[in-house]
Amino acid sequence: MPAHPYLRDVAAGLTVGTALDAGCGVGSEALWLAERGWQVTGADISATALGIAAERARVLELAGEVTWVETDLGTWEPEHQWDFVMTNYAHPDSGQLEFYARLGQWVAPGGTLLIVGHLHDAAHGHTDEHTDAHGAPPAAAQVTGTAITAQFDLAEWQLVSSTEHHRTVGTGPHAKQLHDAVVHLRRR
Repeated sequence: MPAHPYLRDVAAGLTVGTALDAGCGVGSEALWLAERGWQVTGADISATALGIAAERARVLELAGEVTWVETDLGTWEPEHQWDFVMTNYAHPDSGQLEFYARLGQWVAPGGTLLIVGHLHDAAHGHTDEHTDAHGAPPAAAQVTGTAITAQFDLAEWQLVSSTEHHRTVGTGPHAKQLHDAVVHLRRR
């Protein structure tokens, strides 16, 4: 699986340092960063996903470049901050906006925060806790760039960008439409 295009765009302008992939899943973004020299921590609640990520790291000869942490990000209290913190489509039990504000605490001064969330879709009511019949995320996991940005004091954060994107991944019958809220912030 390739890394999200938003990561590639944001990371291109950053100095290599430490990074946290919060809700890393099978590790695509964490491994992409490690290949480029970042010291990466990939954190996720799923032992299965982390096992796949660790195996992918081994195959890519990056096993020592990423620290994998099995944890509930809604309660985790890391001992340090990172230069770059990102999350892509995480669905914490604590609530989306509260989770994003929590991630901000883990960004070192001068560091960068990249949030990619499921864009709010007012056209559908979603009740399933994972997806609806059309594969859309549940309503509780949907956000807007404006709502994300409102979680951050702009006296302490520089808003680099807040955008909404619609994109297609996959091809043919496996094509899927994604609607993304993407917020890029820099801590002052």
